Amino acid sequence: MTEQTQQQARGARRNTVADVLAQDPATTAHLPGAGRGHRVLSGMQPSADSLHLGNYLGALVNWVRTQDDVESFFFVPDLHAITVPQEPEALAQRTRVAAAQYIAAGIDPQRSTLFVQSQVPEHAQLAWVLTCMTGMGEAMRMTQFKDKAAKQGQDAAGVGLLAYPMLMAADILLYQPHGVPVGDDQRQHVELTRTLAQRFNHRFGETFVVPTGFYPEAGARIYDLQAPTSKMSKSAQSPNGLINILDAPKTIAKRIKSAVTDDGTQVRFDREAKPGVSNLLTILSAVTQRPVAALEAEFEGKMYGHLKVAVADAVVEALAPIRERALELLEDPTELDRILADGAHKAREVAQPVLQDVYAKVGFLPPMG
Repeated sequence: MTEQTQQQARGARRNTVADVLAQDPATTAHLPGAGRGHRVLSGMQPSADSLHLGNYLGALVNWVRTQDDVESFFFVPDLHAITVPQEPEALAQRTRVAAAQYIAAGIDPQRSTLFVQSQVPEHAQLAWVLTCMTGMGEAMRMTQFKDKAAKQGQDAAGVGLLAYPMLMAADILLYQPHGVPVGDDQRQHVELTRTLAQRFNHRFGETFVVPTGFYPEAGARIYDLQAPTSKMSKSAQSPNGLINILDAPKTIAKRIKSAVTDDGTQVRFDREAKPGVSNLLTILSAVTQRPVAALEAEFEGKMYGHLKVAVADAVVEALAPIRERALELLEDPTELDRILADGAHKAREVAQPVLQDVYAKVGFLPPMG
C-alpha cells in the first residue's frame, strides 16, 4: 500500500468514532470497561468473491481511520453468512478474501484485532443467551428479516435468519465496545443490541457496556453504476454496475466509462435530477479527498466523458495497490491463516471473561477444568 493511498484512506478526521463518543462521555463513563479507553467493533460478511468499491469507501476507509483513534476489533462474520446456503469451499475462500482485503486496505493486525467469527466460539455461546432473552415479536419485527423472509417465503427462511440480530448483538457485546460503526441499514439491529444489554444489566446487574451506534457521515454512499438510484451491492442485477476491489484495472475503467449518466451535459451534483453524475462525483471526491464543489468547478464546461475518464483513472490508481497486496496475501494462505489465528486468540482473551461473567450470572455451572 503506497504512502499516497494510506493518506487517502486516512483522509480528513471529520466525524470519527472518537469524536462522536467524546461529545457525550457520560453515556459510557459508569459502565464496565469505560476506564480502559474507547473500543469499537465492526465487520462485513464474506458473501462474495470480492469486496466492492462501496464496501471500501463506505466502510473500510473509516475503519482505517478508526484504528488510529480507538481500540479496534474487526472481524469476518462467517457465522452470519450461513443464514443463507453456502458452498463450503466457496465460504472458506471468501472468508480469506475478505480478511486479505481488510489488511490490504490498511487494517493493521498489530494495531487492531482482526479475526474470523467462527474461530471465536464465544460468539455463538453468548448468542444463545441473548436469543433466550429476546421476544418473538421483537425478532420478527426486524426489517431485514421481514424483507428477506418475504422474498424467500416464510417457510423457506431459516431460523438462523430470524436469530441473526441476536448473534449480531453477541458479536458486539462480547467486546464491550463503546461505539459500533455500521451502515444505516443496521440501525435497528444496533438498537436491539442496546435493548438486550440494558435488559440483561437490569436483571442480572451491570454487565455490558451499552454501545453507541455510529453511522459515519464521512463514509461515502456509493451507488450502482448502471442503476444509480440503488446502492452498489454484490446482488446487483448487472455486474457492470459493480466495481470489485479484485477487478482488473481494465475492467474497472471499462465499467466506469460505461456508467449511466443523465439528461443534459452539465457536470453538477444533484442527487434527484442527476443521480448518475452525482454518483461519479461522489466516487471521485471520496477517492481523491477533494470537495465535490471543487470538482464541479473543475469540470465546468466539460462533458460527461471527461468526468468518467477522471473517475476511472482515480479509482484504478487507488485500488491497484490494494488489489496487488490482497492477491499477494492470498498466495500464501498459511500465513494469512496464522494472522487470523493470532487475531482469534487476542479476541478470545477479551471475549472469554465476558462470557464467563454472563454464564455465572444466569446460573450456569463453572466450566470444567
